[in-house]
Amino acid sequence: AVLEGFVNFSCEISVIAARGLDGSVSCFDPGENVHKHSILHTTTVPAHISPSLRSDAVLIAARILNALDYVGVMGVELFVTPEGLLVNEIAPRVHNSGHWTQAGCTVDQFEQHIRAVAGWPLGDGSRYADVEMLNLIGDDVLSVPDYARERNTQIHLYGKAEAKPGRKMGHVNRIR
Repeated sequence: AVLEGFVNFSCEISVIAARGLDGSVSCFDPGENVHKHSILHTTTVPAHISPSLRSDAVLIAARILNALDYVGVMGVELFVTPEGLLVNEIAPRVHNSGHWTQAGCTVDQFEQHIRAVAGWPLGDGSRYADVEMLNLIGDDVLSVPDYARERNTQIHLYGKAEAKPGRKMGHVNRIR
């Protein structure tokens, strides 16, 4: 059974964090998530939160990875509430809300995951650009030619043959 309650929150953020075999931890900047029809629509980095909440979010993600003795990349979603941050979900894998790292960081979440599980040093996940990641859901994929005309835009298609409602077909990263 799943029991859910209402949470009064102003926004959802996510931290993509990695922990290596040696216990080292590295976190990417928190992104601000917007959902449509219960599916992630956009993640924007930097999130519009205070520096103290940004630090708290990163520390919470690191504590979760350490407490679980986890190795690899994990997405940690948090609600920003009047009382502070509340963990909404953890995803033990590279995460859709971290796709922005492909356009905004020298080492993205995918490389960071390989580094972590291979026992290599974790890479520098510092953000060098502000980015908005836009999911292409269902027929949104038909807009790819329009996105291809935009400057500072990366298109990532997942190779799925058929667009269906609610199906993630790819994503677009826009440097802002």
